[in-house]
Amino acid sequence: MSVRILALVGSLRAGSHNRQLAEAAAKLAPEGAEVVIYEGLADVPFYNEDTDIEGQVPAAAAELRAAAQAADAFLVFSPEYNGTMPAVLKNAIDWLSRPYGAGAFGGKPVAVIGTAFGQYGGVWAQDDTRKAVGIAGGKVIEDIKLSIPGSVTRFAETHPSDDAEVAGQLTEVVTRLHGTVGDVVAA
Repeated sequence: MSVRILALVGSLRAGSHNRQLAEAAAKLAPEGAEVVIYEGLADVPFYNEDTDIEGQVPAAAAELRAAAQAADAFLVFSPEYNGTMPAVLKNAIDWLSRPYGAGAFGGKPVAVIGTAFGQYGGVWAQDDTRKAVGIAGGKVIEDIKLSIPGSVTRFAETHPSDDAEVAGQLTEVVTRLHGTVGDVVAA
């Protein structure tokens, strides 16, 4: 069975280290798993229930929901902005939580990882992201975690896929997430 893992990256910056982690995860995905990086988060308008009307949902939000519906699992990459997740990531979670009770996360497995400049690698943001995704309907896999500290120096001249330690950790994350898909469906 081929498993489609949708990667949501919480940084829009061109040189984002979290984006580089997502690229590395896509490159290192095991056979039978495909990691697809969602490209349109910058275009999704802020969630507003007044615009979330069936048949009238903004195109960018509808595209995000369609991509999420087509996914078997999610791999969320969160940097840490002022001690929490970035607004673009929270906004995506808000859109994917609706319609209430039938959101696109739909009990699918979700792993949250990331990197940040600080000494803890963004754990606060990642914990907040796990909480929001779980409330939004995702099946957060709590024991899949990866927080890489010191991103600015660690990845200054090295792409995460070329860092042997990080590549090994990412491969394990994607392999473990891939392995949970059947377990969550059967539960």
